[in-house]
Amino acid sequence: MNASHTPSTFAAIRIFMWRTWQNTQNNLFTICMDAILSPVMMLLIFTYLFGGAIAGSTAAYLQFFLPGVLVLTIIPMTVYSGTTICQDIAKGVYNRFRTMPFWQPASVIGPLLTDGLRYTIAILVAFGTGMLLGFRPEAGIVGAALAILYIIFFAFSVSWIFSMIGILAKRPETVSGSSMFFVYPLLFASTIFVDSSTMPRWMGTIVNLNPISIAVGTVRGLMGGTANLSDVLVGIGLCLLMIVIFAPLTMRLYLTKPNR
Repeated sequence: MNASHTPSTFAAIRIFMWRTWQNTQNNLFTICMDAILSPVMMLLIFTYLFGGAIAGSTAAYLQFFLPGVLVLTIIPMTVYSGTTICQDIAKGVYNRFRTMPFWQPASVIGPLLTDGLRYTIAILVAFGTGMLLGFRPEAGIVGAALAILYIIFFAFSVSWIFSMIGILAKRPETVSGSSMFFVYPLLFASTIFVDSSTMPRWMGTIVNLNPISIAVGTVRGLMGGTANLSDVLVGIGLCLLMIVIFAPLTMRLYLTKPNR
């Protein structure tokens, strides 16, 4: 193909974003389950089933739990970034991409950027449900907006980890199965559901070092108006660290992976 017909870097990314969006439209049932039904059910179940026992009242627990449930909602969704790449490789689409003259990283970056739309829908649904139930961000709409933007950025950084797993795995089922084996212990051994101060000291230390706890703490601080500059920098630094480590590693594995 003539070099003049080669799409630019941004054009290639837009093409793969559009491709991913079309695939998303063809799988609306899964999107509805993950982005709408799951966060609403999770919020209702934990707030009204455990809220009174944990915080003394459902209203008090809702104020504590909602920032955590936003993170709880999007982390499992990031696993799909890996299964999508693994499906392309398993079906031979990856081999076809390798023969085409475009900026090859676009085939990874484009889908990751489009996944942000799913994260945004899920977060807004969960946040809107929480508002209907009585949640009120003490930092106002600005604090809530900053918290939502941070969650999307955190999800994007985590997606690189599962994208790497998707490249290494042989089957999409392996990506989801192995990823969830690690994801759920990290989710439940975090400050999503309870404050670490209620735990034994050794357990609280472990929980506070959990990256998910750091992200949840940043979100709570932004929504509650209690986050200082160092808290925000730690939360952002965590995201940047994951991107710096896993983005180059993922791209190297993808570009050097032998054809199947």
